Amino acid sequence: MKTPDTKTSQSGLRGEYEGAASDYTVAQDWHRYTPQMHERWRRLYARQSGLARSHACASFREGLKLLDCADAIPRFEDANRILESRTGWRIVGVPGFIPDAVFFDHLAHRRFPVTRWLREEHEIDYLVEPDLFHDFFGHVPMLLDPAIADFLELYGKAGERAMAMGALEMLARIYWYTIEFGLVREEGALKVFGAGIISSSGETRFSIEDADVLRLPFEPLRVMRTGYMIDAFQKTYFVLDSLPQLIEALVDLDFGPLYERWRETPALPAGDVLEGEKPLSDNHDILVERPHA
Repeated sequence: MKTPDTKTSQSGLRGEYEGAASDYTVAQDWHRYTPQMHERWRRLYARQSGLARSHACASFREGLKLLDCADAIPRFEDANRILESRTGWRIVGVPGFIPDAVFFDHLAHRRFPVTRWLREEHEIDYLVEPDLFHDFFGHVPMLLDPAIADFLELYGKAGERAMAMGALEMLARIYWYTIEFGLVREEGALKVFGAGIISSSGETRFSIEDADVLRLPFEPLRVMRTGYMIDAFQKTYFVLDSLPQLIEALVDLDFGPLYERWRETPALPAGDVLEGEKPLSDNHDILVERPHA
C-alpha cells in the first residue's frame, strides 16, 4: 500500500505532489533525468539483472528482456505499448506514496503506479521507500505474466471490501508476501518473483540461499495472519507451487468470515513456526520439506 509523503531531494522529482491529478498521477517528465541518473540506473540494472539470470523466475526474466531498458531510465510510454498489447496493463507515474483507496482503484483498472524519482547515490544499497528502480525493474516485468496481471486486478477490486471491514492489514499481507516478497517453485528449484526481493541484491541472495530462513508453503489464511519486516530482510517467505496458484488459491475464498474472525487478532510473529507446519528448504536442485525441531 502507498500513503502520501512529502519528501524532497536533489532530483527535483521526489515528493512533488503539486500538480498531480486527482488520482495522484503525474507526467514522468523523462527529460528531467540527468546523465548521472541514467548512469546510476545502468549500474543498478546491471547488478540486479545479473542476479535475476540465476535467481528470478522465468516470467520475470522474459518480461525484463521484452522491456529492453538496460541502457537508460525507461520511458513509461514505451513500456505501455508492450504491456497494453500483451496483458492490457499500463503504468502511470506517481510522485511517491499514494492513498490506499487510490492504489486499489488503479490496480482494479489495470493501472500500475510507478514512482518517477530515482534513488540517490547514497541510497544505492538501501532505500526506505519505493523508487523508480524498485517499481519498474521489480514490478513491471511481472505485469507481462497473465497470472500476475489477473491477480493484481482482482486484488485491486478486493481492496474496497477490506477497507470497509477494517481488515486492510490482512489483505495487505497477501500483497506483501507475494507481489513484494514472493517465491515460487520452478522446475524443482526455488525462484524469486517478488519485487522487493528482486530489486535488492542482498535479499535476492538471502531469500534463496540462506539455509536457516523460514520458507513455508503458500496458504492464504496463514499469509494473512503473518506479520512482516519493513526495515530488514524477511524472516518468513511463502512459496507458491506455480504463479497461477495465486488466483487458484484465492478466487473462491470467502474473505468476509476470515476478516471477521481474525482482523482483531495480533499478527503471528514473522519467523515463527506453528505446530504441525513443515518448513521448506531449497536444496539447490529440489525444494523439499525439512524437519523442524
